[in-house]
Amino acid sequence: MTQAQARLRLERLLGAGPDAGLAECREIGGQHGVAHYRVTLADGRGVFVKLGELPARDPAGFEAEALGLRWLGEAGAVPVPEVLGWDEAALAISWLPQEAPGQRAAEDFGRDLARMHAAGAQAFGAPWPGSIAGLPLPNGRADSWPQWYAAERLLPYARIARDRGSLTAADVRLVEAAAAAVTGIAGPAEAPSRIHGDCWSGNVLWSGGRGWLIDPAAHGGHRETDLAMLALFGAPYLDRIVACYQEIRPLAAGWRERVPLHQLHPLLVHVCLFGGSYRAAALDASRAVLRQAS
Repeated sequence: MTQAQARLRLERLLGAGPDAGLAECREIGGQHGVAHYRVTLADGRGVFVKLGELPARDPAGFEAEALGLRWLGEAGAVPVPEVLGWDEAALAISWLPQEAPGQRAAEDFGRDLARMHAAGAQAFGAPWPGSIAGLPLPNGRADSWPQWYAAERLLPYARIARDRGSLTAADVRLVEAAAAAVTGIAGPAEAPSRIHGDCWSGNVLWSGGRGWLIDPAAHGGHRETDLAMLALFGAPYLDRIVACYQEIRPLAAGWRERVPLHQLHPLLVHVCLFGGSYRAAALDASRAVLRQAS
């Protein structure tokens, strides 16, 4: 895509025609086949844009991200960027200047996250087709989290990884055994929480003294999933985030032992995306689930 083509698509997406124009349009990187741009509008507002090639590789992805951000924002708890526009191959949100996280911001984020989860969802799953890192994310709706998690989050990605040659048939049988054990170790039943769904540390953006959520795979899910994701790649001040979360919504007994269960899905996604480098971690999480079930 040439700079002129990108600029034309951005003008259409943002409603900034030739007369209004874009004061600045600068490519700043990208991932998963999507280019990232920093745009400054004529009125001085900053915009972050993800721009994919046409025809779109993942037509549901940008809509799922836009709808997810708005849905999370409706909770009035954790702040999210404003969604300014999207189509099948692009998404524009307000630009947030980043800063280093501090302890006070992390503590506030923990409380905000608890309040966002408490806003709830109508069911486990979501009313839109999901996407995660360019992979389809099943969002079929259900009333029982253990069965939903096994069917919608574990088994599909084990099979994708097998089909891509990153897991063996024996590996998949191990994940399937872990999926079958979910009901017995999921902990006390809880109503669906309003969760981010891909809440690793890179999807928490620190700005203005607060933690903001970006790049969601939002759905009605189990609140321990977001906390397990924060732990997976080491969120800053994680102990303070969790402690302040528990001030608002204490976690059920045994939540620490269930962390591998909730991390198994993102690990399987990473196996699908990056191959065997994550295979050992996914299988270790599966064995941890089975040990807890025995």
